[in-house]
Amino acid sequence: MRSVITGALIAITSGLMGAALCNNHAFFKSLTDHPASVSNDQSAGFWITPAVKGYGEIHYERSAAFQPTPDLSNKIVFKVGQAGDNTSLPNPALEKVAQVVNLYVAAGVPTNKLRFVVAVNGGATPAMLDNVHYQKIYGTDNPNLKLISALQSQGVKVSICDQAIAWHHYKKNWIAGSVIHTPSALTTITTLQNRGYAFLEM
Repeated sequence: MRSVITGALIAITSGLMGAALCNNHAFFKSLTDHPASVSNDQSAGFWITPAVKGYGEIHYERSAAFQPTPDLSNKIVFKVGQAGDNTSLPNPALEKVAQVVNLYVAAGVPTNKLRFVVAVNGGATPAMLDNVHYQKIYGTDNPNLKLISALQSQGVKVSICDQAIAWHHYKKNWIAGSVIHTPSALTTITTLQNRGYAFLEM
């Protein structure tokens, strides 16, 4: 009898706690969505974009471990295959590439020492469209073109997978003229990995 009562009390307590947690879901979500360290203490210059101006903000600490250095090969191939949620904003994965460039430059690696290649495919393919075709499809200017240009100005090679173009039923000449065409993003990645490039999926 005692075990039955104990079991019932545990069940009731668990139910009450579960209900409380469900009712406070919004509260717990707010904790995860908004870290305790709000930017009130962040002075001007806390966030910077030293190389890719206006994109990929970073906070840099010179005392942090594992700093990039100019004496390494600094070869990276980035896979960018996801679409952003808002077609009027730059692709978040391309922004992350800009962050990496900014971090390397902040650490003292000159851009002429960077060997960065972006391999675009999948849902990120529309980001490579020229402005005319992007406007026709999404009804807004392509916000990625300035970011692509900013990356290229720092020596980053931005490439598009021709398989992805075909899969999206785009024509090859719909892609922005400065973007490099490759047989596929997958073979671009494997080819560059065989040449000693590190791989980052953004």
